[in-house]
Amino acid sequence: MIPLRDDAPRFGTPYVTYFLIAINLLVFIFEVMLPDAPRAMFVFDFGFVPARTTAYLLGSHSIGAEAAFLPVLTSMFLHGSWLHVLGNMWFLHIFGDNVEDHLGHIRYLITYLLAGLAASFTHTLFNPGSDIPSVGASGAIAGVMGAYFILYPGARVLTLVPFFFVYFVWLPAWVMLGYWFIVQFLSGAATAIAVTSQSGRGGGGVAFWAHVGGFVAGIVLIKLFPSRPRRYQYYS
Repeated sequence: MIPLRDDAPRFGTPYVTYFLIAINLLVFIFEVMLPDAPRAMFVFDFGFVPARTTAYLLGSHSIGAEAAFLPVLTSMFLHGSWLHVLGNMWFLHIFGDNVEDHLGHIRYLITYLLAGLAASFTHTLFNPGSDIPSVGASGAIAGVMGAYFILYPGARVLTLVPFFFVYFVWLPAWVMLGYWFIVQFLSGAATAIAVTSQSGRGGGGVAFWAHVGGFVAGIVLIKLFPSRPRRYQYYS
C-alpha cells in the first residue's frame, strides 16, 4: 500500500522535514556522481555495517569507535537507488509534517535521529555478523510513522492499493500504518528464520528489523516528549 496524502491538519511550516528531504536528495546525487569504485568505498565507509560495531563491542582492536558508531548517523543519509530515496522521502513528506507540527522542530529532529539509532541497534541485534553496509533513512522514517500512529490514529490516508487492479482508498491511519508494521515484522521474522537455517550470518536485502525497531522507538519517544505549546486543537 502506498500513501498518497493525509487529511490531518498542520498549522506550521515543517522546516526540518524539508531540510531532511533536501539533504537526503543532495547526498544521493553526490553518490550517483561518483565513479563505481569510489561509490562502493563511500557506501562501505559511511554505511552501517553491523559486524564492525559487533567487533568493537566484543573488544576488537582493529576497529575504532569512529568506524563502529559514526555510520549509525551517516547511513541515515545514504541510499541505494533512486527508487529507494524517493520512496523514503515520500513517506517522510506524508507523515513527517504533522509529527514535526506536534513536537516542534528540535524535538522532532531528536526523535528522528533517535529512531534511526534504534533502527540500527535492532538491525545489529538480528544480524550481528553481517558485513553488508545498511543504508537508508527508512529506520528513522519508521520512527516518524510510529509517532504518527499514536498521534493521529483517526486521520485518513488516501492509499493506493494494488490488488489485481489499482484502487484508491481512504484508510484510517491506524489501519494503513498497522498493516505496514505487521508486514515489516512478519518479513523480518521470515528473513531471520531463513538466515538461521542457512549460514547464521546476516545478509543483504531489506532491513526489516530496522523498520520494526524504528517504528517501536517512535511510539516510545512520542510518549516521552511533550507536545509543543500551540494555539489550536489538533486532529484526534
